[in-house]
Amino acid sequence: MARTDMPPRERPVLVYDGDCGFCTTSVRFLERRVPTSAEVVAYQFADLDALGVTAERAGYEVLWVARDGRVSGGAEAIGRLLTDAGGLWRVPGVLMRVAPVSWVAHAVYRLVANNRQRMPGGTAACALPAAQRPGTGG
Repeated sequence: MARTDMPPRERPVLVYDGDCGFCTTSVRFLERRVPTSAEVVAYQFADLDALGVTAERAGYEVLWVARDGRVSGGAEAIGRLLTDAGGLWRVPGVLMRVAPVSWVAHAVYRLVANNRQRMPGGTAACALPAAQRPGTGG
């Protein structure tokens, strides 16, 4: 849902878990290869209130905050990022958001997200809820 109390943003925002090595590696890959207009920020350094999201949700899934304040998460967020990039990226971006492909995309996203500590670049800390990670005081 869009936040009606906020002016439209100049750019969409992609919010990811900066404490997760796999997430950080994935975002760096996207920044190099996908020409998105989005601002990319780790949720640990973002003004989450201004974005209309919680730390709990941002630790659970990657988030796309559209210019109008609408928030999408997980596979849908990745689909929106790809759509924003345009060109050939637009095709998988749109397909990822349309059933039945969206169902598969969601299942694959959750499988990867739930096992990110086992993925290349992942660490044991990736498996912990954000509040329980080292250095968070949890």
